Parts: sequence; structure tokens; C-alpha cells
Amino acid sequence: MNEVNERNIPLTSAEIGSLWTGYMNDSMSKCILGFMLEHIQDADTKSVVQHAYDLSSNHLDTLTAIFENEQFTIPNGFTEQDVNMNAPWLFSDIFCLVYVNHMAKAGMLIYGGFVSLSYRDDVCNYFVQALNKTSNLYKQSLETGLSKGIVSRHPYIDVPKETDYVDSKKYLSGLNPFSDKRPLNAVEISHLYQNVLTNSIGMHLCLAFAQTSPSKDVQDFMLRGKDISKKHLKIFADTLMKDNIESAQTNVYLSDSTTQTFSDKLVMFHMDLLVSAGMGNYSTSASASQRSDLMINYERLSFEVARLAKRGADIMIKHNWLEQPPGLKDSKKLAKNKQKG
Repeated sequence: MNEVNERNIPLTSAEIGSLWTGYMNDSMSKCILGFMLEHIQDADTKSVVQHAYDLSSNHLDTLTAIFENEQFTIPNGFTEQDVNMNAPWLFSDIFCLVYVNHMAKAGMLIYGGFVSLSYRDDVCNYFVQALNKTSNLYKQSLETGLSKGIVSRHPYIDVPKETDYVDSKKYLSGLNPFSDKRPLNAVEISHLYQNVLTNSIGMHLCLAFAQTSPSKDVQDFMLRGKDISKKHLKIFADTLMKDNIESAQTNVYLSDSTTQTFSDKLVMFHMDLLVSAGMGNYSTSASASQRSDLMINYERLSFEVARLAKRGADIMIKHNWLEQPPGLKDSKKLAKNKQKG
């Protein structure tokens, strides 16, 4: 099928949802990264953040062209009105580098999902390119972080010298507090360690957003999010420490600025994105873990995160900050409106 005919095929619901979500995420990222670029001093870090900013800008240009060609209403998303470029410096250079590395990881997962949901050639190619470019951004941020001693590698363990099989149901146990738990395996360690890192990022972002928001609703929500991240981080770190595995300690600094830097709409959207990613991480971690106590932990902590997500959504709806994704027409509502006319 040639390109002209391929592009005459209507967008599927999955493609519409993916394109809309991509636009919202990139418009948010552009605001945050643009503010960072105004203040970063370290040249290597600035190069990484500039790369991320350029990616978001290019994505928005491409998405806008697709929307216009499809007569697809462009989302409001986020603009220069959602960031105060004159606000005092809020983050440290170290935080900016860790932040881009973390968001690139999330971006690879998101774009991988979008590729699997795409059928039309131009849409699929866009998401494949976005995935490849985001992977390159991750690699650049990783190499820069490692060279500066900022990004910590996952723990080292001995490589296996022979294959082995589970020979007892005890391998899956772990709930009995009076019995010894088997040592963590490599897969379980990797997920626990990664969840320590993601909760650390979330905790610092919540603090930054809480101290700069003028809204009590947002402040209370962010402080609650900070407490949850801190609690979960400790649970995962303590689990690792029981097997004498220390968690990464990154020196991330925030300034004491209380000047509003980003709009409340933007920071609530950002936290909604991180909370959703967190629930996905916990689900993946639970399914990959074979020790029952780890699975139960992930399940109960996921419920706590879900309640935070519901609280955040309620706040966004209350203040009219929650932009609605494209969907089916409400036939009952249309019928009622027609009867009124």
C-alpha cells in the first residue's frame, strides 16, 4: 500500500489516544526543560537537557502537523503561560540530569507501548523514531551521569556458574515472619532497586511543587505524595538491606524558593503521570517477583498509590485542570440536547 493511500486510512482509537497523550506529555516537558535551561551552569548537563528540550519541541511540531492534516483538534496542553521563566532557580544541576535520565526511561516504556498500538504507517514510523531518539537521550544522560558519579549502577552479584531449578515450594514463600526468607534473586533486586530510585525522584519533585504552589489543595496533595514516596522508598531499601544490599544515595538539592514556578495545572498533571507510571512499575515488579512477601507488598502499596491518584484527579476536576482525552460521543447527552432544542 503506498503512502498516499495509507494516510487516507482513518486513525484508530488507539492511535488517537496515543497521539493526544504524546502531545500532552511533550508540551509539559518542554515547559519544565525550558525553565531548567535558563539556570543550568554545568555544560555537560546543559547539553543533555537541551537535547531533551529539542526532542520535545520537534515532537510537538510533528504532532501538530498530523493533527492539522487529520482535522484533529489540537489539545490545549501546556504553554509558556504555565511556567514562570523569571522565577528563582528551583533545582540543582544534579537533579536536572537525574530527572532527564528518569523521564527518558519512562519515555522508552511509553513509546514502546505506542508503537504496539499503531497501525498506520506514518503514525507507527513517528513513534518508532520517537522511541529511538528517546533511547539515545537515555544513553546520553546515562553516560553523562556515570562520568560525574551521579547515576548509580544497580547492585553487583556473582554471575551464575551453572543452571539451577526451584526444588521446593519454599522458594515462593516469605509471609511467615518466624521463618527465614530465601535471598533475593537478581530479578527481584533489579525491581526493588529501581523502585527506590523512582520514589526518590517523586519525593523531591513533590517537595519542589509543594513549596512553590500557592494553592493549599496542591500543597496538601504534594506533601501527601512526598510522604508516600518516602515511606515506599524506605520499605524497598529495607528489603534490600536485609540481604546486605545498599540503595543508591544521590545528592539531590532543591533551593528554598517559594515563588510559583509552574502552574498548578502543570504540576498536578506531572504528578498524575508519575503516579500512573509508579502503579505500572509496581504491577510489573509484582509479576516478576517470586517471593510472596514481595508480591503482597507491591499489591498493598499499589492500592495506596491508586488512592493518591484518585485524590489528585478530584483536585484537577475541582479546579477545571483536567483536560479530557478524545472519546466517543455521549449519545444520551446528544439526544437530550436535541430534545431541548
